[in-house]
Amino acid sequence: MKIALIGATGMVGGVMLEILKERNFPFDELFLVASESSIGKKIMFLNKTYLVIGLEEAVQKGPDIAIFSAGGETSLNWAPKFAENGTFVIDNSSAWRMDKTKKLIIPEINGDLLTKDDKIIANPNCSTIQMLMVLSPIHKKYGIKRVIVSTYQSITGTGMIALSQLENEYKGIKGEMAYKYPIHQNAIPHCDDFLSNGYTKEEMKLSNETHKILDKTIKVSATAIRIPVIGGHSESINLSLNNPFEIEDIKTLLDNTTGVELKDDIDNFDYPMPLYSKGKDEVFVGRIRKDFSEKNSLNLWVVADNLRKGAATNTIQIAEKIIEKGYLNN
Repeated sequence: MKIALIGATGMVGGVMLEILKERNFPFDELFLVASESSIGKKIMFLNKTYLVIGLEEAVQKGPDIAIFSAGGETSLNWAPKFAENGTFVIDNSSAWRMDKTKKLIIPEINGDLLTKDDKIIANPNCSTIQMLMVLSPIHKKYGIKRVIVSTYQSITGTGMIALSQLENEYKGIKGEMAYKYPIHQNAIPHCDDFLSNGYTKEEMKLSNETHKILDKTIKVSATAIRIPVIGGHSESINLSLNNPFEIEDIKTLLDNTTGVELKDDIDNFDYPMPLYSKGKDEVFVGRIRKDFSEKNSLNLWVVADNLRKGAATNTIQIAEKIIEKGYLNN
């Protein structure tokens, strides 16, 4: 089996390689692909030196699976070229997420929807993935009427330039800015571009992607905030359900959900934090409690490593699903 990783020199690309190794992902040939400026760069992986190649050469090599993490424009231009060649493309950008002809996949939730004809598959937004991993089992049992979510997002979601900005600010050095304001000792209520409705693209992704993956009848209101954290995204979520519930039943339900880890022991100060989600694939949930101001409502706190389950891990899991279904044998 031949695998191509597009965006291999980027932050998420590096995590992709880590996860391929950790999960012992099967491949016979691996092509590491990046922009023209990185062609010829050497990358050491599994005790072997790989030379970075360009997109044109990667298409010609005919990989079975191409994993894209190189931005929306690159995906829009090149994913169809791989797909036309018979390659399964799994894209980590926003390019194809709301395309009605493309599946938007979280394997634990809707992975069984994949067919052998799905040659371009979209990976959801990082914030959406961790939220829906927790919401999906609750919705199946009780029905979710409304979601109010505030996200507190790691700077790693912006990329290396944001890490550099924070490091420069620690040192008192002026340098290139990822954000319009300092991020050190700050919280910026601005993730992605603003839209005409006053929301940002990031906030609307949480609504639109929930409708596509889970249920279009769920009402979602989101606020996305960037904070000077590296280990993962955190989300404060308020749910209004269609049916009554007991908190202990919610906790048991989530504790038995694959990919979700319950951390909710306030007597021992055990709750999710990005400090401890870093480098882990699980979605952590805690601070689960009834909302006494509204009937059939509750609050949750959800944390996950946005570079792993929010991006790289989910993408690799989609690739594993394609293999599991036997689509590469046809």
